[in-house]
Amino acid sequence: MTIYNKKEGLILFLGDIFFFVAALWLTLAVRYLEIPNQEKFYIHLAPFSVLFATWVASFFIAGLYGKHTLLFKSRLPTLILHTQIINSILAVFFFYLLPYFDIAPKTTLFIYLVFSFALILIWRTRMVAIFGFRKRQKAIIIGEGNEMRELYAEVNNNPRYGLVFVSSIDLDRIDGMDFEEDFLRTVYEDEVSSVVVDLKNKKIDPFLPRLYNLIFHGVHFIDMHNVYEDIFDRVPLSILRYSWFLENISAKSHLTYDIMKRAMDISISLPVGILSLIFYPFVYAAIKLDDKGEIFIRQDRIGKGGRNIKIYKFRTMSPDDNGEQKVTRVGNILRKTRIDEIPQLWNVITGDLSLIGPRPELPHFVKLYQKEIPYYNIRHLLTPGLSGWAQIHMDKPPKFTIGYDETKTKLSYDLYYIKNRSLMLDIKIALLTIRTLLSRSGI
Repeated sequence: MTIYNKKEGLILFLGDIFFFVAALWLTLAVRYLEIPNQEKFYIHLAPFSVLFATWVASFFIAGLYGKHTLLFKSRLPTLILHTQIINSILAVFFFYLLPYFDIAPKTTLFIYLVFSFALILIWRTRMVAIFGFRKRQKAIIIGEGNEMRELYAEVNNNPRYGLVFVSSIDLDRIDGMDFEEDFLRTVYEDEVSSVVVDLKNKKIDPFLPRLYNLIFHGVHFIDMHNVYEDIFDRVPLSILRYSWFLENISAKSHLTYDIMKRAMDISISLPVGILSLIFYPFVYAAIKLDDKGEIFIRQDRIGKGGRNIKIYKFRTMSPDDNGEQKVTRVGNILRKTRIDEIPQLWNVITGDLSLIGPRPELPHFVKLYQKEIPYYNIRHLLTPGLSGWAQIHMDKPPKFTIGYDETKTKLSYDLYYIKNRSLMLDIKIALLTIRTLLSRSGI
């Protein structure tokens, strides 16, 4: 059982399409002051359908199909507005720079943009809860530590989940607990239907026989760590044992996936790398005018199998009067725009990097992390990437300084990717990376 209904993303998608089409029908009715006939509607539907597909992609990139969509309900109108502004620019580009279809949509397009924004806003903020969202079942969570508290807060503050916790039991404080009084009474009086429990915690063992008896009263049990991974898209670090890796992680090659992933790397990085050559003369001139230094730098990083690789970047730092490295004026611009990362496309072509994968770390950082963070070297099972699952989820992943707590969180995301890697997950990361780049955060 999952407490997040994955069909809800499909409901959001189908609703968006319905209201995109409904907005077109209303637009034609207002534009021509008559109910649009079938022929006129279909003439317009063909070009607008291409536009709908583009808009759905932009909604996905903006996070409007994510499981946390309703969590930022107060920001939803602003987010939809910003996304629709981008969609409007795409619409203008599509209809006026690529005038393939035989329609003249100037007035029609303007009316449509107004109707589509209004209908999507009403759908997403007012109507969406009516369709397909389950009544929240009462539940109890049994566990300990930050992971349990994170789950409790996330589930109870997000109406999109199928459960609501009416109580929690902290296994750190279970000594002297009256199980009959504090737990079973709550189950029966509050009509609890589900118990989310940390079954891997030894402290729960004495209570398992009484939990077992609740099965006959219709109570459903869910492993807390599975729920945590399903909600937060990362592996809870408290669960990690050698047995977990033996069960969930394999270095065995997935032939079909590996071939398709490599094909995606080459088919994207090669043409983009060639097109990016346009920037090189301008970057060269800017760096030379700024401090007359070298245009490129080579950095040692740890790649697949723990071997050293060299990655290429445009230089963004130079030594100050005290000999310490300082970001240059041009370097600051290159970093903010991510232009300094462009030369790494050639590392993707050579195979040292992939477009998607755990980000490669500096060798001396790796030595420190491997000593302090258990299982850290598991990241080196895969070819590192330009972007990864951790980068699209963390606002400020550790980069140039040691950060043990942040790196532990980063590892939990990397483990999720290693465990669940697939071509569809790679495509999802690639699309969400666009949002990260536009927001100038993460990578």
